[in-house]
Amino acid sequence: MKPIELSKDARAAATGKLRDYFRKELDQDLSQLPAEMLLDFISKEISGVFYNRGVHDAQELVQKKADDIVEALYGLERGA
Repeated sequence: MKPIELSKDARAAATGKLRDYFRKELDQDLSQLPAEMLLDFISKEISGVFYNRGVHDAQELVQKKADDIVEALYGLERGA
C-alpha cells in the first residue's frame, strides 16, 4: 500500500507527538531523525489498517443513511 503523504506541518506535528509520547510514556528521548523514521514506518506499514477501518466505517454510515432515506420515502407514499 502506498504510504500516506503528509504536509510539512502535519509531518512536524506527528513527529512531535511521537517524541512527546516516547518522553512521557517510555522515558526515552527520541531525536528527530528516529522519530521521522518511525513515522515513515507507521505510514508505510500500519496506516492501511486505519485507512481501511475508516473506509469501512464510512460505508456503514452511508448504508445507514441510505436505509433511512428509503424508510422516509416509504413514509411519504400515499395509498392508491
